[in-house]
Amino acid sequence: MFDLFDDAPQPDVAWYPVWLSPEEATIMLARIVAETRWRQERIRTPGGWVDQPRLTAWLGEPDAVYVYSGIRNVPQPWTPAVAELRDAVDALCDVRFNSVLLNRYRTGIDSMGWHADREPELGAEPVIASVSLGATRRFDLRHNATGVVRSFRLTGGSLLVMRGQTQAQWRHRVPKEPAVSGERVNLTFRVITPGLRK
Repeated sequence: MFDLFDDAPQPDVAWYPVWLSPEEATIMLARIVAETRWRQERIRTPGGWVDQPRLTAWLGEPDAVYVYSGIRNVPQPWTPAVAELRDAVDALCDVRFNSVLLNRYRTGIDSMGWHADREPELGAEPVIASVSLGATRRFDLRHNATGVVRSFRLTGGSLLVMRGQTQAQWRHRVPKEPAVSGERVNLTFRVITPGLRK
């Protein structure tokens, strides 16, 4: 966790390290793993097509189609467990999220590289609520102009809300951590406005 009083740039985030109790997080992880239809997408890289180093699922309202990394995500229906989390996150953030990206990191070898969620359908200042379940993983935010990095240890049951200019001014990642053997599921709740994509 970073010092909120130093002079370097700070991302516009709200951080709830124990949003769910450990018991609640464990139960929710098992429910979501069982209820979800997981996929392993392929993405184009300079070296050719490769499997994403994690499993994913896209859930939401029927019109919440989301395109990123060349992948057109048509939403699966809300599952009961994910809908429960959505309603709780909606109430906390005072936002009606209409979609969620689930990432399943099977071990510490699964990861996500540096990126920002800046697709047109998210709007100029998206609110993205990130719920973590399972193994603790590091989450890094890197400021575009200064290179300053802010890191969080995302524990099972934690909630991190990114908002304001965070996506415009920062990139984020989940790096590989080979020492981590446990599974982690991350849910990033979003608001998709289809008409914003040109």
